[in-house]
Amino acid sequence: MTSRRRALPSPPARFPARLDAVSALSPNPVRGTRHVGPLGSGRRASAPAGHGGPGGCAPLMAEPLAAPRGRSAPPRPAPLPGGAHPAAASGWGGAAGSGAVASLLLLLLLPSPGAGGTPPLLCGSCPGPPRNGSVVAQYCASRAGRELSGRCCVGRGSGRQHLLGLDLSNCSLQTLPSAFSEAAAAVVLDLTENPLPALPDGSFLGFTQLQQLAVPLAVPCPGGSGAWEEVTTNGSSRLCRVQRNPCNGSEGLAPLCPENAACAPDGPGLSQCLCGGPFHGYKCLRQGAFPVPLFCSVLGTVTAALSLALWGTQRRHAAGP
Repeated sequence: MTSRRRALPSPPARFPARLDAVSALSPNPVRGTRHVGPLGSGRRASAPAGHGGPGGCAPLMAEPLAAPRGRSAPPRPAPLPGGAHPAAASGWGGAAGSGAVASLLLLLLLPSPGAGGTPPLLCGSCPGPPRNGSVVAQYCASRAGRELSGRCCVGRGSGRQHLLGLDLSNCSLQTLPSAFSEAAAAVVLDLTENPLPALPDGSFLGFTQLQQLAVPLAVPCPGGSGAWEEVTTNGSSRLCRVQRNPCNGSEGLAPLCPENAACAPDGPGLSQCLCGGPFHGYKCLRQGAFPVPLFCSVLGTVTAALSLALWGTQRRHAAGP
């Protein structure tokens, strides 16, 4: 009797099914998935294309992962084409840095506008030289070593120019120039032929060397007539000559100053209290000089201590060799 055997279907391959499951879980089926071993060490399974076992499936290969995350050295800059260092392109270590330092030194060494004692804003504020017969022109012509520079009379000493006279007559001035305080060392001033109103108090603060002042007839002498030895009028101008010392009490009570201070002139009809001897500070109550050596030693010690502390705490962040 002939017995027929029925051919049983071959069992499905298990490895392709497992590979399909692995591929479904992995976002990149070619690269593989992360596999965690029994000891918890992370490894990545990889399947190189073109190499495999039966059924065209590649065996899973263990690939070590990157180093665990933590503190690491900062990334090094990529080298520039031609082998140049990236720091050279920043300008600080190259020619650009040297040019910037040289430009800064040049700006510091160049004289500022108005250096040498001649304020250019005042000397060139009005066109033309001083008018003939003005008190400034007469003063400059009567003394040796004086010369005219614009509207100014300057004197040379120690290689520098010092403003001694200023002629602002016929300049259509309704107020004093903003740079008028730069002429505080002037001996002669001429403000005639200008529509100036009465000058406010303190306009000549610091003009302690002023000996001749010509103003329009409508303008009184600063500080009043009692602040000058001689006040004369000539046509449409008024001439104030020789300041009086407001501290001698000849025209009124002398200003009251603290015990350790003395009165000193500060302009026509103006005075100030200057601390005498080793006294300084508010109402001249402090005595002695500022302790510069002690201050510098304390500052240096604190700076060195802070630098050492910062170096000790931040050196672990420095790049390794």
